[in-house]
Amino acid sequence: MSMTMDDSIKRWTAKRKTALVIEIIQGKTTVAEASRSFDLTPSEIEGWVEDAKRGMENSLRANPLDIREQYEKQLKDLQEAYGEAMLEIRARKKLQALMERDGVRGECAIGPSTAPNK
Repeated sequence: MSMTMDDSIKRWTAKRKTALVIEIIQGKTTVAEASRSFDLTPSEIEGWVEDAKRGMENSLRANPLDIREQYEKQLKDLQEAYGEAMLEIRARKKLQALMERDGVRGECAIGPSTAPNK
């Protein structure tokens, strides 16, 4: 790919992304250089590199996960994180309501040093 690829690529196929990621991994180019050369954001290219690393890690496992299992695990992890965030939000709202009911002023910040003393 090394700048011999057409700089006016309109659609980045998996094959083109792979070629670029391999060049980055081999040190033939950098994310910054590729970003400038192909008018892509660095975060977009870094995402491709991360995807490639995950794929390589899985393919080198003794018992590789199939793609569905990978996505199901990722979805489960995200759902757990979402659930935890929602519980924290509800707890903060409940604490704020209790503080307002008891006449305590100020923002709700959960922690032992900021809890109202009774």
